[in-house]
Amino acid sequence: MKAIVIGCNHAGTFACTYLKKLHPDVDVVTYDKSDNISFLACGIALWVGDVVKDPKGLFYASPESLEEQGIKVNMGHEISKIDFANKKIEGIKVSDGTPFEDSYDKLILAAGSWPIVPRQIEGIDLKGIHLSKLYSHALNIIEELKKPEIKRVMVVGAGYIGVEIIEALRQRGKETLLVEALPRVMANYFDEEITDVALEHITKGGVEVHLDEKVVKFEGDENDCINKVVTDKGSYDVDMVIMSIGFRPNCELYKDHLETLGNGAIIVDSYMQTSDPDVFAIGDCASVYSRATRAKEYIALATNAVRMGIVAAHNIKDKVLSYQGTQGSNAICVFGYHMASTGLSECSANRIGLKVKTNFVKDATRPEFMPDYKDILVKVVYEEETRRIVGAQIASEENHAEAIHTFSLAIQNGMSIDEFALSDFFFLPHYNKPVSWLTAVALTAK
Repeated sequence: MKAIVIGCNHAGTFACTYLKKLHPDVDVVTYDKSDNISFLACGIALWVGDVVKDPKGLFYASPESLEEQGIKVNMGHEISKIDFANKKIEGIKVSDGTPFEDSYDKLILAAGSWPIVPRQIEGIDLKGIHLSKLYSHALNIIEELKKPEIKRVMVVGAGYIGVEIIEALRQRGKETLLVEALPRVMANYFDEEITDVALEHITKGGVEVHLDEKVVKFEGDENDCINKVVTDKGSYDVDMVIMSIGFRPNCELYKDHLETLGNGAIIVDSYMQTSDPDVFAIGDCASVYSRATRAKEYIALATNAVRMGIVAAHNIKDKVLSYQGTQGSNAICVFGYHMASTGLSECSANRIGLKVKTNFVKDATRPEFMPDYKDILVKVVYEEETRRIVGAQIASEENHAEAIHTFSLAIQNGMSIDEFALSDFFFLPHYNKPVSWLTAVALTAK
C-alpha cells in the first residue's frame, strides 16, 4: 500500500511518523510546498519579542528526521491537482517549475489553513503589511522590526495571535496600536468578565486599543510602503501592519469533490475519513467533532492537528481508533495575566442559539490566612435544560491555565454542573482553599 500525505506541518508530520510506526509495510510519501516542517507558529510572538533567541527550538522535526524513519519527503513541491477518480496527484517543483505526478492507494490531506486576507480593502498589498503564520512570515516581521524607521506598528485583529503579537511589539520598544472590529478583545473565546480585565492589562502595557472599529483602507507612500491605516472611525499613521483576523482552510484542491462545511473545511468522520473512502483529512483543512456543541465544527488548533494525524495513521487500513472530539481548549498570557478557556463562552453559546446558564466567581487562589494569594476569575457555562457543562474560562495573575483541562474533560465526558460540583479535588493551603475555586464555581451554580 502507498499512502501520500499532502502537507507536512503538525498534522502531516504526525500522520507520517505514525503511519511508518504502526504500518512499516506502507510506502509513506509526503509533499509540502514549504522548505521546513513542524514549525510551532504559537511561538512566533515569543520569537518576535526576543524571548526565544534561537528559532531552531520552534521546530520539533525535520525532513531529515522523517527520511530516517523511511518516509519519502518531497519539500518545495506544490500540488496543483488531485485526480480522485484515478488516485493521482499533479504539481510542480517550486524551485524551477518542473512538473511531476504521483499515484496513491490512500491519500491523507493535511493542506492546512491560510490567514484571512481581506482583498476588498484598498491597499492590502502595500509593502509593510505582514501575515503571521509561517516561519517565513515571522522572519520577515523580525527583519522589518530591526529597521530604525519602524517605530509605530498596528496589529489588526484582537484574537489570540494579535494579542500575543502586541506584547511582543512592546517588548521590542515599538509604539503599538491594536484595532479590532468586535467590541471586545478575544471576544470569540472569553466573556466580558474576563476580557474587561485583560483589556486593563493591555492598556497598562502601553498599547493603544481601538475596539468596535473596522479597517476600510490602507494608504502608502511614493514607494508603496504602508504609512496610514484608515478605519470607519479615524485614521492612524503607522510604519508597519500585522494582520491577524483569522484563518480559512486551504480548500482549492478538493472543494469540488469532497463534502465540506460552509467555510471549505473537509467533513470527516471519527476515523478522519472523508466522503471519499480512500481519502482522509486532518488538521486545519478538516472539521472536528465538538463535544461542546455536539456537531461538526471548524476549530483550527495544533493540538487537534496532532491528534487527528495520529488517528488517521491508525485507520489507514482498518477502522481501529476513533477521535475523541474537541473542546477547543486554549490559553494565553496577556502582559502577565494568565487566561484559559475551553468549550463555549456564554456569547458563543447564545450566538448559535444554545440555551445556557452561567456562573461566575471571583475567589482567592489560596486561603486568605496564607502570606500571599491572588484573585482568580472562573466562569462556567452549562445547558439550561440538561445542566451539561459546555464551557469554562479561568483568569488570574497566577498561572492556573492548566486547570482548564479539568473542565475540558468534564465537557468531553458529558458531566453536569452538579456532578462536577462533587468531584474529588484535594485541599492543601499551599495550593487552594477547602472548597477549591474549581468546585466553588459549580457548587454555587443555580
